[in-house]
Amino acid sequence: MSRTTLETVSYGGWNHCLRLTNGTVELIITIEVGPRVIRFGTVGGQNLFKEFEEQMGKTKGDEWFIWGGHRLWHAPEAAPRTYAMDFDPVAYTFEKGLLTLSQVVEPTTGIEKQIEIRLTEDRVQLNHRLINRNLWTIEVSPWCLSVMAAGGRALIPHEPFVEHGVSFDPARPLVLWQFTRMDDPRYSWGDRLIQFRYDASQPTKQKFGLANKQGWAAYHLGQQLFVKTFDYQDGKTYPDYGCNCEFFTMPGFLEVESLGPMTRLDPGHKVDHRETWFLFDKVELPESEKPLLAALKPYLKEIQ
Repeated sequence: MSRTTLETVSYGGWNHCLRLTNGTVELIITIEVGPRVIRFGTVGGQNLFKEFEEQMGKTKGDEWFIWGGHRLWHAPEAAPRTYAMDFDPVAYTFEKGLLTLSQVVEPTTGIEKQIEIRLTEDRVQLNHRLINRNLWTIEVSPWCLSVMAAGGRALIPHEPFVEHGVSFDPARPLVLWQFTRMDDPRYSWGDRLIQFRYDASQPTKQKFGLANKQGWAAYHLGQQLFVKTFDYQDGKTYPDYGCNCEFFTMPGFLEVESLGPMTRLDPGHKVDHRETWFLFDKVELPESEKPLLAALKPYLKEIQ
């Protein structure tokens, strides 16, 4: 049985980062800024997450930095509230295999962010927490964004097909932004899957969201398959017309995002949102939907 270890390392120009590994996969987390899971991949393999080289290693600035990697925000998106800068050092504890990262309270929002990470033999379990440190009630949604490295494609399931007459109920909302173009070649609106590709030749930004009751989304890059799972809570109100997952791309990266329901937080109260990550190696996936679904089937069985 592999043993999860934590060590302090230098990475990307930062002198102090955390490396969490089970010997097969590794996560590198910034603690001089952030927190960001700036790297996720097999030991010695590619980083599934995007890194912005011109921002790596920096610890101060006059504007918000994306840096790349995986981060915690709060929805709905609004400028400048959403883009609170996170240049302060991150406190952390590591007890009984659980790494807890705590950001200082955002002075512009009064929100404290925490990320708890547990790495097991075959998955990464993350709990994202927002704590209201204001003296008044707020309403927020935990918003977890994974900035994926360029060159791959996101895979998003449709809801199960039901014949007309068997059911007359709608399946879910599909949400478009004002800059979304449904004829963009990066989309494949398939019968059972949506494929959303990164394409360096396309200069525009694209985004869509949906209520994903199947609770998973994937990103295939090279011969590796990254899958994240998350909840959908029936009867809850989600941001952006009902989205619990959203996808965004522009030159350089593609984001795979999950969101929790909108929650009213009294002073001192918190809301949690969980994701679980899986990484499969040596995965070949065809383009056509029918063989693609067959190729995905054993990996989807494992995440259940």
